[in-house]
Amino acid sequence: MSNKANFKVDPRLANLLGESYRSTENAIKELIDNAWDADATEISVTLPEVMTNDPIIIEDNGYGMTEQDIRNEYLVVARDRRSRKGDRTSRLKRLVKGRKGIGKFAGLMAADVMEIQSCAKGKMTQVTISKDDLINAPKDLERIDLPLKISAIQEDVSGTKVVLTGLNQRYTFPQSEKLKNILVLEYGREEDLAITVNDELLTHDNLPGKKFKHDESIPEAGTVRLNFTISDGRKPLKQAGIAIRVKGKIIGKPSFFGLEDDPEVPSKLLKKLYGEMEADSLTDCLTNDGYDIVENSIAFQAIKPVIQAYLKKALNKVCNSEMNLQLARIKRKLNLRLAEMPEHRREFAHIALEKIIKRFLGESDERITTIVNVMLDALEKDEYWQVLKHIDDCKDADVVTFASALEEFGLLDMALMANQAQNRLQLLDNLDILIRNPDTLEQSVHKVIEKNIWILGYEYSLIASNKTLIKTIEDHSNAKFTGKRAAKRPDMFLGQNLRGGYLLIVTFPPKTEPLQT
Repeated sequence: MSNKANFKVDPRLANLLGESYRSTENAIKELIDNAWDADATEISVTLPEVMTNDPIIIEDNGYGMTEQDIRNEYLVVARDRRSRKGDRTSRLKRLVKGRKGIGKFAGLMAADVMEIQSCAKGKMTQVTISKDDLINAPKDLERIDLPLKISAIQEDVSGTKVVLTGLNQRYTFPQSEKLKNILVLEYGREEDLAITVNDELLTHDNLPGKKFKHDESIPEAGTVRLNFTISDGRKPLKQAGIAIRVKGKIIGKPSFFGLEDDPEVPSKLLKKLYGEMEADSLTDCLTNDGYDIVENSIAFQAIKPVIQAYLKKALNKVCNSEMNLQLARIKRKLNLRLAEMPEHRREFAHIALEKIIKRFLGESDERITTIVNVMLDALEKDEYWQVLKHIDDCKDADVVTFASALEEFGLLDMALMANQAQNRLQLLDNLDILIRNPDTLEQSVHKVIEKNIWILGYEYSLIASNKTLIKTIEDHSNAKFTGKRAAKRPDMFLGQNLRGGYLLIVTFPPKTEPLQT
């Protein structure tokens, strides 16, 4: 018997690798990445009509593959091309996207058969990969014979065509709009690449959301054209910001023109901004290598505040729309409390509520409601109300009077903090009495701590639980501690601070083993 062992690659590996994509559209995007790495300047995607047997076709004019390339490169599984050829493509010096050497199986997620027709050096090499043949093969993946044909073509023709037939019936038909939404974030600003989906050219206008266009003539910088979208998706965008295009070429990285430092602009909304500014007048304001803008050039300094102002106006318009929706939802939850306030105080509450929602726009309603409740607690105190009213009355008065009102607010804030300290000392005394009482249940003590997490230290003052976190704990405990283990169930508290950090506190019953996680 041999004293050596070898890896054997199950043919089902190809199917597993193909199914690692979240959607058919994401799988197609992987095949487009391959065309990018082949220095293609034109890529076309043809998607079938719904309820037809037509194939998906991805075609590019890249440098293509010879028979040897297909045998020794393309069909080698999980080989990182960067380790062999570097991080840049050979001709256009693009950053290589293919990293794991498994993108070739993306087509098998969408279809049963993937046919590759690649043209290079006067020959077309055609190879067909059938998912069923791979899955049902009794041999290792490396020993399966794949049909391969070679035919002569014109010497100057190059590129690759991938034809996907027998579309996977478990998934919905690929949607052109969804595919364009995915592609635009990666390729929407590339000047040396044109992508068409069903004969429609891909541009950053394909991104769903609010569209804005603005042309302006600036004396020191000529005419600039602004074209951008504020996405209506929930997640921040990849490469968010406004790219500067000079003479058809993107210069530098996308930026927010200083709005990232403006406290009035919600950062989460800013990261949904995506577009371009055309400014051919900046030709003389480029660095020597032509890849960036000289920021202190007179023309750019003239452009910056104009663009910043228009972007802010557009963001505020979208912000107000989103705020109104969130404001309506939160008001429905707090209507009873707001209704019980005197009418003259309710106005302050609404103003403060709007400021809080703008500051935390994009956060969950639950988190914002927690902050709003703290604000309402303050407004309901007579002392705070009187000082806030005084400040509001003085805001149009002279500086000395206004400063005096602010000073009064600071002194009151200190007085209230002193009162809070006294109340907390009283709670600690009562907790001590509760703990020393032999009839006190452990659950009662835990509830007190859960509602007053500041007991554990100042850094825990802004940590709180919510229904989602409570349910997470309950689901975990109910699944882990059943039957005889129920008595060993620990008490757990899961809280979250305003920055998104978590705190987990676990209290074990007497004589139990530590929790296995």
